Amino acid sequence: MDEFELLKKQWQSAEHEFPKLSYNDIYQMLLRKSSSIVKWIFFISIAELIFWTTIMFLIPDSYKEITTEMGIGGLMFYTNILHYCIFAGFIFFFYKNYRSIQVTDSTKELMHNILKTRKTVRYFVYYNIGMFILSSIVVSTIYYVHSNQLYEVMGFASKGVPRENFATIFIITQIAVGVVFLGLLMLFYWLIYGILLKRLKNNYKELKKIEK
Repeated sequence: MDEFELLKKQWQSAEHEFPKLSYNDIYQMLLRKSSSIVKWIFFISIAELIFWTTIMFLIPDSYKEITTEMGIGGLMFYTNILHYCIFAGFIFFFYKNYRSIQVTDSTKELMHNILKTRKTVRYFVYYNIGMFILSSIVVSTIYYVHSNQLYEVMGFASKGVPRENFATIFIITQIAVGVVFLGLLMLFYWLIYGILLKRLKNNYKELKKIEK
């Protein structure tokens, strides 16, 4: 049983050896718990941004050369810039939500800020998953359309890879890898942000109880 559950039982109990906790005691406990959760959301989003940025720097130069040869280097570059700007925007909103909760001075305001934070996180998750699906479809389509050029640029001819059915095999491989990666991405969001959002929801429910 965590600290809050113990304090809540003390507050609700009619007979116990300790003095009853006041409305403000319970409120302050929920405020601290909610603030801590939102702080973790903020920190995890920063860590996620650092992770993806690191991955970008680890991409082999050969891949960058391939995208340049196919004429989509500029598109990839500006799309990544836009994506990181939006990502950074979400981090800014997470920080604002954290600061708002820290200075909350009423139950209704705290409940409002919890709902706002949950909505921001959901939009963040939907955006990242949607962006991954959209970018995968666009890139795979471009590769499929330019499959002959891709075959030459990647040197498959010199490696003895038959040209026949290359485009079909390549696109099937892309889809399979994309589905696996999408599954891992959704699992990550469900495990990390999903658990934190559930805790915020529980705090919201407790606030509704003491508000009555």
